[in-house]
Amino acid sequence: MKFSSFGQKFTSQSGILQLMDDLGKAMSGNTNMRMLGGGNPGHIPEVQRIFRKRMEQILREGNRFEKLIGNYDPPQGDLAFIEALADLLRSTFGWDISSQNIALTLGSQSSFFILFNLFAGEFPDGSRKKILFPLAPEYIGYSDLGLSERFFIAQRPSIEHVDDHTFKYHVDFGALTLGDDIGAICVSRPTNPTGNVLTDEEVRHLMDLSATHQIPLIIDNAYGLPFPSIIFTGAEPVWNENTILCMSLSKLGLPGTRTGIVIASHEIIDAITGINAIFNLAGSGLGPQLTTELIKSGEIISLSQNVIKPYYKNRAEQAIDWLSQSLQGCDFHLHKAEGALFLWLWLRNFPITSETLYERLKARGVLVVSGHYFFPGMDEEWQHKHECIRITYSQDEETVREGLEIIGEEVKRAYDGF
Repeated sequence: MKFSSFGQKFTSQSGILQLMDDLGKAMSGNTNMRMLGGGNPGHIPEVQRIFRKRMEQILREGNRFEKLIGNYDPPQGDLAFIEALADLLRSTFGWDISSQNIALTLGSQSSFFILFNLFAGEFPDGSRKKILFPLAPEYIGYSDLGLSERFFIAQRPSIEHVDDHTFKYHVDFGALTLGDDIGAICVSRPTNPTGNVLTDEEVRHLMDLSATHQIPLIIDNAYGLPFPSIIFTGAEPVWNENTILCMSLSKLGLPGTRTGIVIASHEIIDAITGINAIFNLAGSGLGPQLTTELIKSGEIISLSQNVIKPYYKNRAEQAIDWLSQSLQGCDFHLHKAEGALFLWLWLRNFPITSETLYERLKARGVLVVSGHYFFPGMDEEWQHKHECIRITYSQDEETVREGLEIIGEEVKRAYDGF
């Protein structure tokens, strides 16, 4: 059987396919794998009790359940949810925003597929444009979303050494150039895979650059404010008509509902609505139905600040302590943990590649993600790309502790020449 170019592109091996395949098998409970590689949020009992209670309420409310499973939503998404979210953002941050500035998608991956191909690729005038990542490394899931080749371009970061074993990436504005071939700028904040949070100054600088070049700045806010608030450092949420803010219900604890949120200008929201209608007819109503009342009451903010954020901050600190102990004596460096669900480990002058380390760890029942997958658009050879791995600390404590101990053992074996 012969596939089209589209078919060949999206059926070939990719980093995100390997990651989700590993994750799905490990989370199924049918293997003994320790999942330290995926982005599945932790199962926080207090959060899960709230969603269980909400589901029970839906089941008791007349024919609410039948409508939930039996009716299509509009292609823009659940309108009650959208109205509630617009009210929350307007009252919390003072943004000039209405329901016309919000659309829902079938998860963030769907959001970025739509947005990237709206602003990059081939244009009717014959020009070709790219998505610029001003701070690599960036999210593995972006890599294969473009419908044409050479779709992304990425900027190498500057590196600040915070202490002997901690570092932080920064946007290297001195080296950053934007030509006419850039259709949009994209950053994640907090950044997947590193847990980096761009400073307010860096974000303002990027907003100014995008406005000057009359292109949008896309901010992936899947872990950010006001929910799920998995962000451990000071950061000001930002939005204006030239900014596209992408959110999600996944890291709130609802990855299975596949609910992506796009906040943008009316023109962009209209475009997403039209594409939703063609691709999907409508989105999933489950996530909105489970969370609309939390948004209306503002409880979603207190839940994020008082339960979700402390949970992950404590888990991050604990994981850093365990990993640092297991790597004593090695030339290891961890990105400063400022948010998200990950530790980004840099093994300087590592004698094997991160891909080989991934295979060795998998053979011992530990799944991580090789760092080389997180540099979409960076074609230049850089040894740093092959010296890093992403480690997830969101799973149960025993799994994480055992996995980090095994990582330490395998890293030391490699440094010792085995």
